[in-house]
Amino acid sequence: MSQGDSIKAASLSRRDFLKLMGAAGTALTFAPFVQWGKFLPNPDSAKIDKVPVVLPDGGQANVNTYPKNHAEVITYPSTGDRVLDNESFRKWQFIRLPEELGGDKSDVSAFRVYSMVCLHLWCLWKYWPQEGRKRGECPCHGSMYNPLTGTAFAGPASLQATPSNTLAKLDLEADDKGDLWILPAKFSPNDNGVVGYGRFVK
Repeated sequence: MSQGDSIKAASLSRRDFLKLMGAAGTALTFAPFVQWGKFLPNPDSAKIDKVPVVLPDGGQANVNTYPKNHAEVITYPSTGDRVLDNESFRKWQFIRLPEELGGDKSDVSAFRVYSMVCLHLWCLWKYWPQEGRKRGECPCHGSMYNPLTGTAFAGPASLQATPSNTLAKLDLEADDKGDLWILPAKFSPNDNGVVGYGRFVK
């Protein structure tokens, strides 16, 4: 290959690179206007029936025995496949509120179930029951969530427009024995929300 051919090939390569950068810039310009929630890997409506709230020890959560101001990680919907069930988008914080927020009631109003996927950059947040905290906190960039509503009140997630400042949730039902069940979820922003995208607060 002659020197002239090498220069020509290099100039073509630079031209292609600039085209690629232009396309990427255009995509980034319009990215904030795309409803990404429609494309996120949500659990979907895989469960059409209510299912028990299964705790990490394998038992079913019960209104009469689950501690106040306490949280556990649960999986929904569970597939029975260990690999699939470890996906972040299937992990939820199952919280019994502190007494001052209604956690002493003996019904489902004492409980909240929120997606663990932080709405900022998808790290996994958790509930902290310690005095002076009693809130959800993301370890990556400091977003904090109100345990009553699932809405971010501090950190970068709190600066996002609705619905991307409120976590997806699951609804519960208690039977006559106090056992807790997850009701079928509808994963859309106007209903249970979209994991990783958010939910409108009604």
